[in-house]
Amino acid sequence: MPIGCGGITGVLTTWMRTPLARSRRLLGEDHLDTLSSANSLACDLRELGRVGEALALDQDTLARKRRVLGDDHPSTLSSASNLALDLYELGRVDEALALDEDTLARKRRVLGEDHPDTLTSASNLAIDLRALGRVREAEELDEYVRQHRRAE
Repeated sequence: MPIGCGGITGVLTTWMRTPLARSRRLLGEDHLDTLSSANSLACDLRELGRVGEALALDQDTLARKRRVLGDDHPSTLSSASNLALDLYELGRVDEALALDEDTLARKRRVLGEDHPDTLTSASNLAIDLRALGRVREAEELDEYVRQHRRAE
């Protein structure tokens, strides 16, 4: 039986959801450990190709982190990047682009130009740009990433 047709996927999903359910019950929806579990589950769901489920979880997690930690907290910015990945995977590239642009600007301000997370966000934005046919802008961003990674 293929992985995507139930079987092992169903068992894995139940196993993956258990820590989040426990954390929600014991710590509450907005506790940082709960939000971390939600983030991990969304990443696992995305890896299994269940991007729609990951999207819903990432949207909720980002909203909670914005409320609890603020818009510019590194963990909030990481959640924004995850949500942009979901949007891109679902073909909602314009939405991914807007979120990635905002996230990159915030990471540059909060983490600095040379921080690895900032450079990853720049690479993600270049992918969005390329998907939308904005190749020249994507190449400029790729060059920016290469230059800053060399400085490490």
